[in-house]
Amino acid sequence: MPVEQLVQSRCDTKQGYAQFGGLHPFGVSFLFAGWDKNFGFQLYTSDPSGNYSDWKAASIGANNQAAQSMLKQDYKDDISREGAVQMALKVLSKTMDNTSLTPDKLELAEVFLLPSGKVKYQVCSPESLNKLLVMHGIT
Repeated sequence: MPVEQLVQSRCDTKQGYAQFGGLHPFGVSFLFAGWDKNFGFQLYTSDPSGNYSDWKAASIGANNQAAQSMLKQDYKDDISREGAVQMALKVLSKTMDNTSLTPDKLELAEVFLLPSGKVKYQVCSPESLNKLLVMHGIT
């Protein structure tokens, strides 16, 4: 299923509740990240009312305006996977209310293509996340 079709379907449901009942049963914003054969990697945000938009880099939640500003400034179209991880950790370290990032306060997942062309979704283990934080001087 194309990524935008999935996003549109979820947002139509959210918008139906908002429009006809004035309710927001999901009550949250979502980040949708995915890949399809037609458009490659895609990132969408949706708000509780069901509005959605596509992005190259995005954040939602507390301090998202500061995070969006940093992403807008630092994101480049040719960013590497490692560069994207480093940028994500930098943005989180500067916008989270916690004084320091640790693996028990953070989760990190990646969506990427293997050399075989297969899409892989990978959640970093706490041990891997700790190594990344140390490697990038964030802890």
